[in-house]
Amino acid sequence: MFRRNIESLKDILLRNLREQGLETPLKQKRLVEAWPEIAGPVIMRYTLNTYIYNQTLFVRLSNPALRSDLSMMRQELVKKLNAAVGEQVITDIRFN
Repeated sequence: MFRRNIESLKDILLRNLREQGLETPLKQKRLVEAWPEIAGPVIMRYTLNTYIYNQTLFVRLSNPALRSDLSMMRQELVKKLNAAVGEQVITDIRFN
């Protein structure tokens, strides 16, 4: 008899994504997709665009008053978004 090396499908897929350099972009995409849930429907009404560049989430808003309010909540939002993904993907948020 021989021993089988049994791995879960999740581990195999994650290893394959990491080897191909696709793990980080996938986590970034999941974080951007988590923005509507974390921000809520009121903020989403004024959100025009979101993207990540150099571990910073850029959020383009149409309301200047909302920009200043969200800037004060920046660190809390970073923690919630990283928690939604399960890993530290961003270190800062900039509101434009």
